Amino acid sequence: MKTFSATPSDIEKKWILIDADGVVLGRLASQVAKILRGKHKPSFTPHMDCGDNVIIINAEKIKLTGNKLSDKKFYWHTGFPGGIKERTAGQILEGQYPERVVTKAVERMITRNALGRQQMKNLRVYAGSEHPHEAQQPEVLDVAAMNAKNKRSQ
Repeated sequence: MKTFSATPSDIEKKWILIDADGVVLGRLASQVAKILRGKHKPSFTPHMDCGDNVIIINAEKIKLTGNKLSDKKFYWHTGFPGGIKERTAGQILEGQYPERVVTKAVERMITRNALGRQQMKNLRVYAGSEHPHEAQQPEVLDVAAMNAKNKRSQ
């Protein structure tokens, strides 16, 4: 028996819709990273982009456990001496682009190489409940119902 290795013609990509309302960030990000890589499929091939397309809505209503809202910091550098900047996760969630918190969490769970960049293009995150991908007829995946710990009420 030979080991199966998927080719581009073998890969079938589906569209999956996930509602992030009240879901814990890290638990959501790990599920999404698994789907983007294609590890949930029996035909998973490590060197191919065999994952599905993922749409995340309500990213602004994501929950963080503990004190991460005020303690988790995102850093960047302006390129000038002494130009290190930081924002807390709470500031980003209240700002203009709250979906960046979810995108960064998933991005940091995907491999950092050409394949990872290709897989990240299959992720679409929206702050509100509206998305322009109705024509793809996405399947709804309820991450909150998978495990009681995935959803927070407060």
